[in-house]
Amino acid sequence: MADLSGVLAGLEEQLAVSANLLQDIAIRFQTAMTAGLLGKPSSLKMLPAFVDVPTGQEQGTVVAVDFGGTNVRVLLVELTGEGQAQIIARRSFPLKNKQANYDFTTASASGMQLFDFIAGKIAEIIPTADKTYPLGHTFSFPCRQYAVNEAELISWTKELKTAGVEGENVGQLLQTALERNGIGHVHSLAVINDTTGTLLTSAYKDNTTDIGTICGTGHNSCYLEPVHPLTNQPMIVNMESGNFDQIVQTKYDICLDQDSEKPGGQRLEKMASGHYLGELVRIIVSSLVANGYMNGEVAEPLNIPYFLSTEDLSTMIADHSSGLDAVASVAVGRLGLNELRTSELVALQTIARFVTTRSARLVAATWAGVVFKIDPELKRRHTIAVDGSLYEKMPGYAEYLAQAMKEVLGIGNNQVAIRLSKDGSGIGAAIAAATVYSPH
Repeated sequence: MADLSGVLAGLEEQLAVSANLLQDIAIRFQTAMTAGLLGKPSSLKMLPAFVDVPTGQEQGTVVAVDFGGTNVRVLLVELTGEGQAQIIARRSFPLKNKQANYDFTTASASGMQLFDFIAGKIAEIIPTADKTYPLGHTFSFPCRQYAVNEAELISWTKELKTAGVEGENVGQLLQTALERNGIGHVHSLAVINDTTGTLLTSAYKDNTTDIGTICGTGHNSCYLEPVHPLTNQPMIVNMESGNFDQIVQTKYDICLDQDSEKPGGQRLEKMASGHYLGELVRIIVSSLVANGYMNGEVAEPLNIPYFLSTEDLSTMIADHSSGLDAVASVAVGRLGLNELRTSELVALQTIARFVTTRSARLVAATWAGVVFKIDPELKRRHTIAVDGSLYEKMPGYAEYLAQAMKEVLGIGNNQVAIRLSKDGSGIGAAIAAATVYSPH
């Protein structure tokens, strides 16, 4: 067998994000932000959300729609005005159901049918018709936003193909459906994306929150721009940061990118988000096996793209048993590698950790770039609100992020807190509607 430990050392070097590199990426990210805000060429889209952070005093009963894929949720949220938000009713439902014989996701379904269906679900959670309810809508698809309630769908993603929605104002489609279905006393007031929702949910109870991030299957961040060029007022900006491209790819990243749906696009997302981490590990391991650095006949699973999931990486990284039994079971079941020696199981676990650590450190570098842009001398407190399965469930991930922030910010690090902001895409939509609805 060839020298596995030497190969691992080389791999560690390729996947490492040193303290100097963290600084370098942060500065490049800051430069891309500035260019994007001014409408100059940039890999960051810097989309205005047309919404400011809440005061925390917003009150009332608000309807929220969380529409980010083929499952939709509608919520009735009570905002207390003391930074507390409570979900008092909820419905979660699929947009396609074979048993019930409907599918609103295909091109043969119309936008009118889709939004009528959602309006019907909203009707189920509205207690009375004798008062008006503001509604906020998290709509996690690529949109052009012209105002807080004017978001035009550019193109469907995530297997939705419903006809007559692309190029249309989503808030208006929903409002028309509400009126058609006799619930015109519910007023659609805000359309946001899930990162903005994450920021708003945290900011409602903690007014130092000015960055919101999704670290889950996908990756994106938004932040509060103190003086937006459009309005000269504070405004949340959705950066679409998964598309940031000022980072050097390894040969494994290039391999993954070339076989992806959009080669060349979403470079940071392909190196940092949960959808891709398992696939990166699979590509690395199959190359080691092919070059004789690991034992084992190549069985079928090793060659199936995306067969190794982020959950599998979690399982491997969390394995502290002496025989690394959980790693062995993933090796057999998900990679088709039988009878690996202990040193090879350790190597598998180590590779999973390298890839995961790199993901966290790249994300942290972009956060540092935001902080450098909005508060170069770190004079204020900043809270970064995070939602998503990587941050919440991947062993060590939160610690890797915190450690990287410490390295890149130095002593200013004590001005920055990172915290989980759960259910941002639901509660955040309600808060967005309330900030528009309540006079403040």
